[in-house]
Amino acid sequence: MTPDERREALESIAREVRVCTKCRLHQSRTRAVPGEGHPETEVIFVGEGPGFNEDQQGRPFVGAAGGLLTELLSSVGWKRDEVFITNVVKCRPPGNRDPEPDEIAACRPYLQRQLEVLDPALVVTLGRFSMASFMPGARIGSAHGTVRAVDPETGAANATAYAMYHPAAAFRQAAMRSTLFKDMLGVPEALLQARQRRAHDEETAALPADGLDQRASVPPPEDEPPPTVVDAERDVTPAHDVPAATDARPAVTRVNDEVGTVADVPAPTSAPDADATGRQLGLF
Repeated sequence: MTPDERREALESIAREVRVCTKCRLHQSRTRAVPGEGHPETEVIFVGEGPGFNEDQQGRPFVGAAGGLLTELLSSVGWKRDEVFITNVVKCRPPGNRDPEPDEIAACRPYLQRQLEVLDPALVVTLGRFSMASFMPGARIGSAHGTVRAVDPETGAANATAYAMYHPAAAFRQAAMRSTLFKDMLGVPEALLQARQRRAHDEETAALPADGLDQRASVPPPEDEPPPTVVDAERDVTPAHDVPAATDARPAVTRVNDEVGTVADVPAPTSAPDADATGRQLGLF
């Protein structure tokens, strides 16, 4: 899918969301909030639902929690327009109450289609309702800052989920702010791990059956540790198994499969060894 095709597909979904009447939330909304961001990003942030400001403007995360999300992104050198931001429900629950299960279910096809179009490597969940869609059964108190392989049934064919608290939690509990910034530092590492997992899966899928058998029979070299595997059957896997890059590049780095290059990668603001950094991120 070309960037223009992706952009048009996302806008088509957005047009449907803006006139949706599939659940009771449409009765009290001012504007639906489909989501926004770069169509070529590898990272999607999924929150819970729109608040007052989002309902007024029709855009996600534009209130106080949105301001903090922008700060969190800046802390790793990223910008809002380099990722995609949306919610599990696209209309504001009255009084900012929790979304009901049937409301989440009514919106699920929209999120699923957005994920199918974006094909992200990493899904960052913001809050427990978002986390429940990608890490069912996990508790946010123990799952935040960890990763798990995403079920392809969500629409993300081969993605990793990374759990975080919702930015609004910092306004209810001051100590949560430092937790959010600490967890955000793990997001670039989680992206690296997600890329490695996707590359491994694609390489394995490309091997013939006899090649798989031969590969399985060869043990890894003794002086190298076995690769980290994200296991969907485990509750959670720490995201910090992958060394941090010296330059956390923005998330808009979708690989062009035909020519093996990377699109939309701006120059790093600081890179003591740009070549080594690029090799670590898989850009060269």
